[in-house]
Amino acid sequence: MTGQRKELNFSGQNIYVGLDVHKKSWSVTVLSDVSFLKKFVQDPSPDALYAYLSRNYPGATYYSVYEAGFCGFWIHYRLTELGVHNIIVNPSDVPTTVKDKIRKTDAVDSSKLAHSLRSGDLKGIYVPDNISLEIRSLIRLKDSLTKDLTRLKNIIRAYLFYFGIEDAPMPSKHWSRNFINWLKELKMDTTSGRDALDLMINQLETIRDQQKDLLLRLKKLYESERFAGPLKYVMSIPGIGRMTGMTLIAEIDDIKRFKNSDHLASFIGLIPMCHSSGEHEGTGDITIRKHGRMRGAIVEAAWASAREDPAMQLAYASFCKRMVPSKAIIKIARKLVNRIYYVMKHQQEYVKGIVA
Repeated sequence: MTGQRKELNFSGQNIYVGLDVHKKSWSVTVLSDVSFLKKFVQDPSPDALYAYLSRNYPGATYYSVYEAGFCGFWIHYRLTELGVHNIIVNPSDVPTTVKDKIRKTDAVDSSKLAHSLRSGDLKGIYVPDNISLEIRSLIRLKDSLTKDLTRLKNIIRAYLFYFGIEDAPMPSKHWSRNFINWLKELKMDTTSGRDALDLMINQLETIRDQQKDLLLRLKKLYESERFAGPLKYVMSIPGIGRMTGMTLIAEIDDIKRFKNSDHLASFIGLIPMCHSSGEHEGTGDITIRKHGRMRGAIVEAAWASAREDPAMQLAYASFCKRMVPSKAIIKIARKLVNRIYYVMKHQQEYVKGIVA
């Protein structure tokens, strides 16, 4: 007599999981190839999710997806270790209907991700390893400190203007030690006013000290084996200095993930928007979708390149004949991307004056 079989076996079947991740909870939608299975809320734990899947759908092949955001990539790393085929997607790439926009909840978002994953409509973004992310964080910190310093300088400027202190020897850019000493000796009518200014000055000097310390740490980094070789090639391009080169290398990570220079330019955001219909074909302004840090660095480098590289000088002069300089420099930045892609992929130094 054959007994009743109690073991579950989902071998050969696929399970699709959409995750709407938050700090304190995850909204989860689970689908099979043909039907809806489960929708629930769980603790923010990859191990808890895997335990649920393996307990209820043992033997299946698991696929999961979540949107890139504040949570970073640690969830992806852990799910991959557990054997789940996970991808991370750009939120802008998730197919969304008007109905989804007017009725947006965590459950709706996770369901939308699960259905799009099952239908094959999602393409995962590139996921760097943890070492690359930590190095990138150190390089990005320089921009953060610069913004904090600029913000604090503006606060002090506004403070002086508010109290009618118009005889301040205000520098245009760099605040010298003499000017900071002048601020420290400035007489205010009350101790409260003096205390407020002292605290702002202390914060200013703290940030400047942090910048100096960071530059020393970055120097050790660009002298390391990971950066020394690639920097030699990237910095051979006129207009690209050490910090811009380090930013590009850290953000690109692996140049081989880009099929060509057009692909890299699209990732950075140096391509035009297209508006075509029927017989009408038109291109608009530069795309609003971008990698802000890289695009800003390359456009800034393009101004220097247009002065230092003869080929870029000719191209810039030609562009300026039919467009304003602010648009011409975007064309130069696009040419600069071609050079960056070539030297990083082929590991060759740039030859000044080559037209491309």
